[in-house]
Amino acid sequence: MGWLGLARLAGHGLGERETEQRERTRATISRNRHGGGSGWLAGWLVTVRKCREQRAESESREKRVRAERREVKWVEALAWNLLGNIKHFSHKEIRVATDNFHPSNKLGRGGFGTVYKGTLKSGVEVAVKTLSAQSKQGLREFLTEINTITNVKHPNLVELLGCCVQESNRILVYEYVENNSLDRALLGSKSLNIKLDWGKRSAICLGTATGLAFLHEELVPHIVHRDIKASNILIDKDFNPKIGDFGLAKLFPDNITHISTRIAGTTGYLAPEYALGGQLTMKADVYSFGVLILEIVSGRSSAKENWGGTEKFLFEWAWELYQENRLMELVDPELKVEGFPEEEILRYMKVAFFCSQATASRRPLMSQVVEMLSRNIRLNEKELTAPGFFTDSGESSSKKGSTSGLMVSLLPLDSHPFMRMWIQSPTFIN
Repeated sequence: MGWLGLARLAGHGLGERETEQRERTRATISRNRHGGGSGWLAGWLVTVRKCREQRAESESREKRVRAERREVKWVEALAWNLLGNIKHFSHKEIRVATDNFHPSNKLGRGGFGTVYKGTLKSGVEVAVKTLSAQSKQGLREFLTEINTITNVKHPNLVELLGCCVQESNRILVYEYVENNSLDRALLGSKSLNIKLDWGKRSAICLGTATGLAFLHEELVPHIVHRDIKASNILIDKDFNPKIGDFGLAKLFPDNITHISTRIAGTTGYLAPEYALGGQLTMKADVYSFGVLILEIVSGRSSAKENWGGTEKFLFEWAWELYQENRLMELVDPELKVEGFPEEEILRYMKVAFFCSQATASRRPLMSQVVEMLSRNIRLNEKELTAPGFFTDSGESSSKKGSTSGLMVSLLPLDSHPFMRMWIQSPTFIN
């Protein structure tokens, strides 16, 4: 292809208004084709390419802005349709209730918003969760939360009282739960002065299991929470647990056993089959609940890699202790000071292992977990297989390999969960 052909190719699509400029360019190229024009042409081609890229970027940015504006309007319309029987608060009411979102009323901050304590004009105390209207993720969580738990009432679920959809404001209003979240009570500063003896801890385990069984098996459509962890379990003044934060929840119709979805949740609580393949079932919540039990018993976070004096994670260390018949070493020292029912705590830890087995089909239903926790029964440990655990490679790369920034360890190492997905569900109780 000659110089003139290259020039035509480079100039194609620039628009009619540039026709005259192209003609001048062709003449210039023709005059310089036997001289030193090649360097000039290369520079000109680079300039044309940059102009095209800038124009494409500008058009793309404008499209994004238009799409975001459409989404905001769509959210407002859909939110109004979802309101149903729940109350709609004005932004002025929320500002007055929270003293204009005063820092002293801040209860905490999660992945999708900040939570404030507020007092309504009626004197009712509430928890106000604010979401960023600029965040697409936040908008989805906002709608999901409204759609999932509107009119759903259970003693072990946080009640949604209403919401605010006004201009750019996206706010959810919940019942206020006095003792804040389990992670603050269990893992937070001792200055909070919240004592969790074994009676309170066992009640928190059982109440949380009961709430999950309600979501999984009694509601239609069923609900998978997807983010069961200590910070999403709230504790009321009587130390009853309430499951909160349904922003990642998924609805399951009666005839659906699993769905493929984007991976969401918290590292340390993610079931291996969900973290690896995005295959979500109710058993993902069961796995997370198993992690939660061990945290409640041990009084420590599952995410910290410092168990047993070595670089081990909670489940890894707990399983070693179980195999060596030393499981009581896992118990929170604070419980040992006041004394505790050893057999009952052992049973709770073994239930955690049943919940966290690497193969999803081997984990019990939450209604079975409630029975295992609430009754003094003998567990069929012959059916118990090793847990699987999933962590960020950034925390574990010093001792284990990783794939695409993620690492999954399965115990025993020659037992991959997907090889046994269709094993018949075992009998958990002797």
